[in-house]
Amino acid sequence: MIHLIAENMAPIMFSSLVVFLLIGYPVAFSLAANGLFFFIIGVELAPYSDGAINLSWPLLAALPDRLWSVMSNETLLAIPFFTFMGLVLERSGMAEDLLETIGQLFGPIRGGLAYAVIFVGALLAATTGVVAASVIAMGLVSLPIMLRYGYDRRLASGVIAASGTLAQIIPPSLVLIVLADQLGRSVGDMYAGALVPSLMLVGLYVLYIFILSILRPASMPAFPKEARTLGQGATSLVVALLAMLGIAYAAHRVLSPVLHGHAGIWSVTAGVVAVYLATVLDQRLKLGLLSRLAQQVIIVLIPPLGLVFLVLGTIFLGIATPTEGGAMGAVGGLAIAAFKGRLSFGVVRSALETTTRLSAFVMFILIGARVFSLTFYGVDGHRWVEHLLSSLPGGTTGFLIVVNVMIFFLAFFLDFFELAFIIIPLIGPVADKMGIDLIWFGVLIAVNMQTSFMHPPFGFSLFFLRSVAPRAPYVDKITGRRIEPVTTGQIYRGALPFLAIQILMVAILVFFPQLVTHYRGDKHVDPQKAEFHLPDAGGGAGEGGLNFN
Repeated sequence: MIHLIAENMAPIMFSSLVVFLLIGYPVAFSLAANGLFFFIIGVELAPYSDGAINLSWPLLAALPDRLWSVMSNETLLAIPFFTFMGLVLERSGMAEDLLETIGQLFGPIRGGLAYAVIFVGALLAATTGVVAASVIAMGLVSLPIMLRYGYDRRLASGVIAASGTLAQIIPPSLVLIVLADQLGRSVGDMYAGALVPSLMLVGLYVLYIFILSILRPASMPAFPKEARTLGQGATSLVVALLAMLGIAYAAHRVLSPVLHGHAGIWSVTAGVVAVYLATVLDQRLKLGLLSRLAQQVIIVLIPPLGLVFLVLGTIFLGIATPTEGGAMGAVGGLAIAAFKGRLSFGVVRSALETTTRLSAFVMFILIGARVFSLTFYGVDGHRWVEHLLSSLPGGTTGFLIVVNVMIFFLAFFLDFFELAFIIIPLIGPVADKMGIDLIWFGVLIAVNMQTSFMHPPFGFSLFFLRSVAPRAPYVDKITGRRIEPVTTGQIYRGALPFLAIQILMVAILVFFPQLVTHYRGDKHVDPQKAEFHLPDAGGGAGEGGLNFN
């Protein structure tokens, strides 16, 4: 019996962890407690394991070094920076401004407010990166307006919950930072790989709303004329856009001989800044060059878009690391809040408190995972997982199907940080040995983990929306009509179509990996196809060298 237990320590240890998590113990403490408990058992059973257990008391001396490596990981510093940036922007009312302005812009078309929610959800994802903040802000601002003008409750609930989860996959996502760290890959490559799939997911949401607006037009009416408080003025917005393109083109002609490859970026920046400054002057001096709608759209949209460029642009261009980009984003968030006159001690304090809690939560889980992995690797758990997954029928395809199904169901009970720290260290090395591109694998897992927010009845995004959705009938202050509440069942049913879209996106990425692997560019070298030719003695400078097929 002792021999049997000793030879199967890895599955027993993993099963014990699952039991603790299902009972409801905190994840960080479950990981650490299991690691230490089975370390003691493993040391005692090592003589009976026929070499399967490689644990001894001196090995505990390696634990402080493992914990120090976590605390000194500069890549993970990006998490508090991006969290702080997003929370400052959220506390300063950016979400409300965006929803009101974009809602007015799309209001005249059927389903316009739903389009606005998706667009604002994507923009909030790129600036705040916090699902709870996005869902709650859009639920507080957009849901009452949708209910006021007759939107179907299931549609309204689903589009708000799903748009909030875009923070999981759109860079600079916190999940992508953690996945890149756990998979041992560059955060910049992970961001570049996730860019196209994230935009495709936004496009699928928009396509679903468009199709539904044709099949069920009554479920998403357009804004009545009296509700368009910013009036008309889309023409002047188009004129401003053309002016921006003209300035960018002229700047490109001037800068291209000097800046070469970076001329396009600086030219677009010049055009955007020129139009923004002209709009601010037009509004302050009341020149009347642009309509109120155009003024509001430009003044509200450009600062967060500029912040996205500051963060992601510098990372993609190689000017800044993700941590440095996060630091610039945090400073930029403070600057935008100060420019709007909404920066106060209370805003900064609230953002710092929440950032500290989230960062401590992540660090405790990561420390617990290091304690667990020390013992798990000591009982050959990594070989057990590798043998279990690599022996699946279907090869790489079978591995991907099983892993994605497993993560889909684990997402019912665990959030994305817990999945990233517990599951990824186990399956990542197996994927690497099978020749799977780990950036593609990471983005695929990130899209899959996004479903953890949309699973009825455990989805956190649904819980966030439930906390702000009306539970009892109320009288609308604008129309004076009695508005019925939004039931939990309506929220759950509204989430299902968007959950199906997320699953469809996972399938698309499985069959079309090039949507992610474009991050490698044309200069990627396959080591299997590289040929090395040494020059002959006395050969000329042009002879020999490297040849990459």
